[in-house]
Amino acid sequence: MEGPELAAERTRTLKREALRLGFDKVGVAAVGPIDPAGRLRAWLARGAHGAMGYMAETAAAREDVHLYVEDARSVVALATSYYWPEAEEAPAGRAQISRYARSADYHNTIRRKLRKLRRRLLEMDPSAQVGPTIDFMPVMERAWAERAGIAWIGKSTMAIARDLGTYTFLATLVTTIELVPDAPHTDYCGSCTACLDACPTGAFDGPYQLDAKKCITYWNIEERGAHTETSPRLHGWLGGCDVCQEVCPWNKYASPAKDPRFKPAPLLTRPDLERFARTEEDPELDEAIHHSALSRVGRAGMRQNALRVLQEEGRQPESKVRSPRR
Repeated sequence: MEGPELAAERTRTLKREALRLGFDKVGVAAVGPIDPAGRLRAWLARGAHGAMGYMAETAAAREDVHLYVEDARSVVALATSYYWPEAEEAPAGRAQISRYARSADYHNTIRRKLRKLRRRLLEMDPSAQVGPTIDFMPVMERAWAERAGIAWIGKSTMAIARDLGTYTFLATLVTTIELVPDAPHTDYCGSCTACLDACPTGAFDGPYQLDAKKCITYWNIEERGAHTETSPRLHGWLGGCDVCQEVCPWNKYASPAKDPRFKPAPLLTRPDLERFARTEEDPELDEAIHHSALSRVGRAGMRQNALRVLQEEGRQPESKVRSPRR
């Protein structure tokens, strides 16, 4: 078996294994220019990335996976649902944390699955190069997901799958192995502008155009500087923001997560704002934050976010606290 037949057999084997490992979607794209329209460069030129200087520093690598895997020929795109329908949404006026950050850190969970899938590819060709990526690597996962036919990039700039919605984690395997590519995904947003209209801070300059400097998630996850009078309100969000996802019509098709490690932690599902704002030791809360994706923000950062929300609401924390530095 050689040539097209070998590529087809390897692709079938890969996809079966990906689904067996618990990925919900898997597709393949041939390596080529991923951003021919130059959207990333235009976004950076507008300064819409804010203080995320690493986006500009890694722009070349994001545009060309050959800088990650030199002789790459295929990109395997993967999606995993983290939607947990049993998790109660916070009542109006209550502090909230984005769904993606309520459970055990997804990076560790996805990394384990990726390593196993990588080993399976190397069994097919021990001489191959296979580079796994999650969202902390300079690879445009959403663009590759669209190119590989497993999702499309919606007007909210989120990846949307017709049978999963937006509540998904994305990953890729960049490899020198030749695989059979899938057809790119069609955009099914149509005339809907629900995500754009619902954003409480007006973070969208238009369809498919997010200004990070106006985004709540940027201010409670990415921005390490002090909030100022010109910073947007957090609107009760302690970590991340799900507003554009909550209103997306495609999330009525959201598929429940298969992996029990995505079960939300109670302390992060219905967060106690005053508890997050306290300076007293709280080992239980510290552990919940440490084992979640909020670990990059840390307890001090989450305390600062809580103090910010209290300030916006014209409230004082229950105990005397000092605003921490991040």
